[in-house]
Amino acid sequence: MHRILLLAGCFLLFLGATAQYPPYPKDYFINPLSIPMELTANFGELRSDHWHMGLDIRTDTREDLPVRAAANGYIAAIGIRPLGFGRYIEIRHPNGLSTLYAHLNDFMPALEEFVTRKQYEQESWAIDLRFTPDQFPIRQGQLIAYSGNTGGSAGPHLHFEIFDTKSSKRLNPLLFGFSLSDQVPPVIKNLALYDRGRSMSDQSPQTFSLRKTTLGYELVGGKAIKTTHPRLSFAIEAIDQVSGSPNPNGIYSAELFFDDKKISGFRLDSIDYEETGYINAHIDYAHKKRVGRYFQHLSPLREEASGVYQLFSGDGLISLADTAAHTVVIKVADTNGNESVVCFSVQFDPLFTPSPLPSKKEDLPFAFINPNEAFSFKRSTLELSLPAGAVYDSLPFFYQTEVGVLSPGALTPRYRVNQTAWPLHKDGQLKLKLAKPLPDSLQQKLVLQYSGESTTKSKVATYQQGWVMVSFGSFGSFQVYLDTIAPVVQLKGKGDTIDLSAQRALVFTPTDNFGSIRSFRAELNGQWLRFTNDKAKTWVYRFDERCPYGTHQLTVTVEDGVGNQTTRSWYIKRGPYQPPVKKKKYTSKRKR
Repeated sequence: MHRILLLAGCFLLFLGATAQYPPYPKDYFINPLSIPMELTANFGELRSDHWHMGLDIRTDTREDLPVRAAANGYIAAIGIRPLGFGRYIEIRHPNGLSTLYAHLNDFMPALEEFVTRKQYEQESWAIDLRFTPDQFPIRQGQLIAYSGNTGGSAGPHLHFEIFDTKSSKRLNPLLFGFSLSDQVPPVIKNLALYDRGRSMSDQSPQTFSLRKTTLGYELVGGKAIKTTHPRLSFAIEAIDQVSGSPNPNGIYSAELFFDDKKISGFRLDSIDYEETGYINAHIDYAHKKRVGRYFQHLSPLREEASGVYQLFSGDGLISLADTAAHTVVIKVADTNGNESVVCFSVQFDPLFTPSPLPSKKEDLPFAFINPNEAFSFKRSTLELSLPAGAVYDSLPFFYQTEVGVLSPGALTPRYRVNQTAWPLHKDGQLKLKLAKPLPDSLQQKLVLQYSGESTTKSKVATYQQGWVMVSFGSFGSFQVYLDTIAPVVQLKGKGDTIDLSAQRALVFTPTDNFGSIRSFRAELNGQWLRFTNDKAKTWVYRFDERCPYGTHQLTVTVEDGVGNQTTRSWYIKRGPYQPPVKKKKYTSKRKR
């Protein structure tokens, strides 16, 4: 009976606390596609090291759908990049807002022609251009480009953003009144409890399963949470969905109530790209690394500064000053006003013995990193420094030297620095000592290789008086290598002159021993030739008027991160397109 009354009381509170939304114009922008709007990702969806900053609009797995201007204005900028947005357009509007359209294929014809001309003038496929209001004025609904799958996109879709032109702060597009059916409230999956009397690095959360009832969500078992922590906070695992779609999206807002009093909460209505890295303080980063699930904190960590949180009482934490049972309500909402609530009670019990959590034994730390202080650590072969604000909570500092035979080409042992489950918000500086000085000819050929849980990547390092220096953005393992091997680049074909009449394009995929290609340059008869580099691995030139029928000399120069260079030349022949002849399968006839 008590549980039913508790849930009923929570439900009444839930009905009486409607979220407030920013007063954005509701009829100013139109859907940038001509098909009904469906989403594969929304604003604020949780991603690795960032929030998703716009809408990913479904294109039914197709490319080259017309993309329209969402409102009157002018094209202010375009960009072409191998990753990230790929090909994108920014439009500036007279109301002080701008829109961005990304992962595009071709731009509208006049713009495509202008961009191609600039690429050949600058001899660069990757390009960023800005325009004045009179160059490319745009009307609402006008064709500006065609949808695609360029850049860091895993499938055809249109990425769409709305942002404040002056501040560049990204705004939640779903608050602008787009026609998108959504009658589905958010789903709250699990709950996590944290001891806020100690660092997040020194604990694992106590998690609780939830179940949905006719009144809201409750703890499985329905019992009160007992805890020995007088100062605590909660986090939730939750997703949102829209009508007719099983796609899991990010939630818009969550609020925490303690004994009918609002304590804290967050709302994802505006985020700056300079702030998006704070997602690693918004989530339980270590739990995500270990288990793969996102828990979003309802009370901010000490150095969280994204601006998405609101504190309504003190520091937003729950304080248990007695042993009575207290009511906790968590309300989760989407941008359409659909809401879900979880209600339970929490009780301080100094004699309570919780189920033991799995723990990993660590050696004693060498030092501690405090979030609001610069940190430095020095040993005979390793020096490390971090600026103030590099971590979100106090962290122990560990490092370990792996002993044994060096890997081929390695100049130092491998050093493991802290756990990859602890995030960094600002880059640090690392210096590793070489066993002996390097001659001048090799000092520009140094690479530092970083290894994480499932990630290995390399970065060009700097040599200075026997030390190798590099900046780093994640804890993990580090080792210095000497790289004197040039990249490899090949063109398939036989003979002195390669006949390409059966091909529609030239394709190169250079390889490098450390996977770092810094530059690629192709020349046809001594003139720069534009190769695209979408996805950053393969360079493609689709035959056009710049390679007429006949025989030509093609020269390709590829350079890796430390300047090792390979240049290859071929004579190629191009004639009218002749599809390759399919070879017939040979079947032998056996006598019976």
